[in-house]
Amino acid sequence: MAAPFARILLATEHSEFDAGAEALAFALAQRSGLALAAVLPVLSNAEFEAEAPQAAAMADSQASSRREWLEAAAAAQGLSFDLHTRHGPEPYREIVDEARERAADLIVIRRRGRPGLLANLLVGDMVSKVLAHAPCNALVVPRAAKMWAHSVLVAVDPGAPDRAPLALAAAIAAAFALPLQVVVVIDGHGRSQAEQVLQRALAEARAVVPQAGGELLEGKPQQQIIAAAARHAADLVAVGRHGGEGFARTWIGGVAHKVIGLAECAVLVRVIALPAEASSS
Repeated sequence: MAAPFARILLATEHSEFDAGAEALAFALAQRSGLALAAVLPVLSNAEFEAEAPQAAAMADSQASSRREWLEAAAAAQGLSFDLHTRHGPEPYREIVDEARERAADLIVIRRRGRPGLLANLLVGDMVSKVLAHAPCNALVVPRAAKMWAHSVLVAVDPGAPDRAPLALAAAIAAAFALPLQVVVVIDGHGRSQAEQVLQRALAEARAVVPQAGGELLEGKPQQQIIAAAARHAADLVAVGRHGGEGFARTWIGGVAHKVIGLAECAVLVRVIALPAEASSS
């Protein structure tokens, strides 16, 4: 089966938190036989450059060193690698604009820190804004995460079932010959409807991954999704971004956001593309 992604964009500042995203993006490009694009955003504006020219020069020097390191690492792995350094007052916009200009179908980006109770803080403001405005799917990677090799888990919202995350997760599982687990979580209500949603999702998943499994869980969605990922040794979790366009542009949805902040593994957010004018408003 063909690779599920064709144009991967690594977004990195080459900090300690970016190590997992960099390693996974390199591995995914190599495994899929793809060239890898990258963007290195540098915080900059005219006032900063005018009032603190030495600090601005240092930022440019650091960016140059980071660029050299990344290019050398890609060359060592035999990857075709094209990195753009972009300056601007809001780094997330540089990432989103780069993804749009390259027609990327996946952004690979870091997650800060270790998982814990303060899940929202671990995602970070820049990453949250990238996810809210992204024109394509996004893969959020903790520092210690590895390339998926065990199983894929996809969470389906029983109240607003979205075929896109399920189809993408099934395509990845098939392409990498991995087990697929479908989970639907309820909060104590709507069991009958949720069972129907699960059965429909399983039928669709098994058309691509015949041995796909599924389960209906009860409790707080983010907690049940994380627990299921641990039970099934999932090293990739797929979720959808919910809410209308206006909501999505400012936040990515409570459950998805909390899963990203709590997960030990990479989390794939299936994003509905926004119009170009919306992403820059």
